Amino acid sequence: MWKALFKVHKNLIKAIPIMLVAGFLFGSVTDPGLTVGLKSLIMPLTFLMVYPMMVTLNINHLLHGLKNVKLQLVTQIINFAIIPFVAYALGRLFFADQPYLALGLLLAALLPTSGMTISWTGFAKGNMGAAINMTIIGLTLGSIATPFYVLALLGAEVDVNIMMVIKQILFIVFLPMALGFATRQYLLKKYTPQGFKQNIAPRFPALSTVGVLGIVFVAMALKARTILSEPSLLLLIFMPLLLIYLLNFSLSTFIAKFFFSREDGIALVYGTVMRNLSIALAIAINAFGEAGANAALVIAVSYIIQVQSAAWYVQFTDRVFGPAKE
Repeated sequence: MWKALFKVHKNLIKAIPIMLVAGFLFGSVTDPGLTVGLKSLIMPLTFLMVYPMMVTLNINHLLHGLKNVKLQLVTQIINFAIIPFVAYALGRLFFADQPYLALGLLLAALLPTSGMTISWTGFAKGNMGAAINMTIIGLTLGSIATPFYVLALLGAEVDVNIMMVIKQILFIVFLPMALGFATRQYLLKKYTPQGFKQNIAPRFPALSTVGVLGIVFVAMALKARTILSEPSLLLLIFMPLLLIYLLNFSLSTFIAKFFFSREDGIALVYGTVMRNLSIALAIAINAFGEAGANAALVIAVSYIIQVQSAAWYVQFTDRVFGPAKE
């Protein structure tokens, strides 16, 4: 089983599109009542996605990484003072009469960093310590800020139950974070640090992958019939998403290239472009009722662009920042 999970985790770039197609086919041929029942799986799948990631995060890195205040500060300025407002503006432009699609765009922009931030930074030979800090800081700040951003920017057009959003964030971010930290401390007492790092820790990202793929499948299954009835909707969704990622990569690369070292610059790019789409999906579906499925569709499509663009960017890293030091 573990070998299969490891293989899937290493091939997310293929696995996510496959699950999107599978979810679409399932939702297209299945009774709508059964498909709606899939919503009950979102919470356990989200927990399965977030909790393992938290076990592998070393909170102690937070203190060390804060020494590079400039890098962390610039990262969070991009994440919270620029990208959410770009997403909001594009949502108003492309989805003027479909506020819940605009909501999906905003939610995808409000929750920066995920385990993939660390993974892709490692693939590109960037500053892993900084990436870990960006993940912890970005996820925490994003979780706190999301309800208030949504209320302030879309509260007049979207039915925002702020207490429901906060409740969802507590259950799908902070509870798994606390349990993940406790689990990590327990395992470090049971195993040596080296034994934990080599034999135990690699299993958790593989488990997290199951949650990610499950959420993608459910999100697509819920909107399959909508897509069938209105296939042009996918093209409409792709356009603003492509623009957001293109602008995000361009801005972050420019700042990283001219103001930071190679390693720090790579961490900054992946710390600002990678979004925690699984958590955004869970919030959209659980906190916004039936209409939230429209927002979830935008976020589900984001997976394709995010994973593919992250993989492509690795190929161009040496051209942009120069080769890594041996």
